[in-house]
Amino acid sequence: MTHGSNAMPLSVLTDDERSFQSAVAEFAQGEVAPRVAAMERAAKLDPELIPKYFEMGLMGIQVPEEHGGAGGSVMMVALAVEGISRVDASAAIMVDVQNTLVAYPLLTAASAEQKARYLPAICESKVGAYALSEAASGSDAFGLQTTAKPQGRDWVLQGRKLWITNAAEAEVFVVFANADPGKGYKGITAFIVERDFPGFSVGRKEDKLGIRSSSTCELILDGVVVPGDNVLGPVGQGYKIAIETLNEGRIGIGAQMIGVAQGALDAAVGYVNERHQFGRAVADNQAVQFQLAQVATELQAARLMVYDAARLKDAGHDVAQAGAMAKLYASQVCERVTSLCVELFGGYGYTKDYPVEKFYRDAKIGAIYEGTSNMQLQTIAKGLLR
Repeated sequence: MTHGSNAMPLSVLTDDERSFQSAVAEFAQGEVAPRVAAMERAAKLDPELIPKYFEMGLMGIQVPEEHGGAGGSVMMVALAVEGISRVDASAAIMVDVQNTLVAYPLLTAASAEQKARYLPAICESKVGAYALSEAASGSDAFGLQTTAKPQGRDWVLQGRKLWITNAAEAEVFVVFANADPGKGYKGITAFIVERDFPGFSVGRKEDKLGIRSSSTCELILDGVVVPGDNVLGPVGQGYKIAIETLNEGRIGIGAQMIGVAQGALDAAVGYVNERHQFGRAVADNQAVQFQLAQVATELQAARLMVYDAARLKDAGHDVAQAGAMAKLYASQVCERVTSLCVELFGGYGYTKDYPVEKFYRDAKIGAIYEGTSNMQLQTIAKGLLR
């Protein structure tokens, strides 16, 4: 892959994709890596980094050029998220959410007028966020309690959202609310909400185990008046938009996990080659070699699953099952890889002087957000037994 990497080269990438991958790796090393330690201490992304994402064209990878985007693919989104995650998962998740959870529903469900208004903005300068989860509706996402009531041509949103990634920085939000609770999940509707709409505010920022510099906040919707023109897709079809969006989003989380695992593995391979015990390099011990070989093999399999899901999505196929499998397996592999890497560093691995403890903490979120591992298993099982 990139020069000096311990990752296996892949024949599945085109020359353009390899060039893009190299550009992302250079960006991650040059712009993200020098900021990681300070961002981790501050539990906040460096605000000077965010404009660089836009300049690099990373915030609208799939968006057609006519709307200000790069005209790329889901595969390119996966490569970008993977490449940045090898340096910092927190920095990568902003790019991931922007592309898979914000740009995607706008591309697939927005009206022509909404596309003209919002797609150039999220490609050029505005961070977006996706607001589905609530305090009482996590895995049971369609049990959400936020309501949307008509008021003339407008809608009034009332409720609270929780665990919203990018919330501290975002200016545009895709928000889900129930316009007809009597219909259950078939009343759920999607809305495009701007940060400065009256009644809208960002609440408490979570103090997290991992991905600490990525903002995860509560949203407070206190009688937010949303223009009728900002309904995203048909009223009552929000649940379909949410499902289709998360199916793509899981490919992005899989990419994040393989990036984190590769970053940890790169660090561990370098360390065991340099560290000497009992008169020889730690890497000279066959037990260490075999453990590294095992996790490298699993990581390569996870990478191929993520890439395959991305290819299927780009080809127009349903990726509910492939995306769930990729996210499930990549998150499992990431936990195993990062755990081993901490152990290979010995006591040093448990300190903040070396990078593997951060990779280890960042790994855990992969089994939780955008659908827990149990929810992925349920999706996979449904596909098998249908």
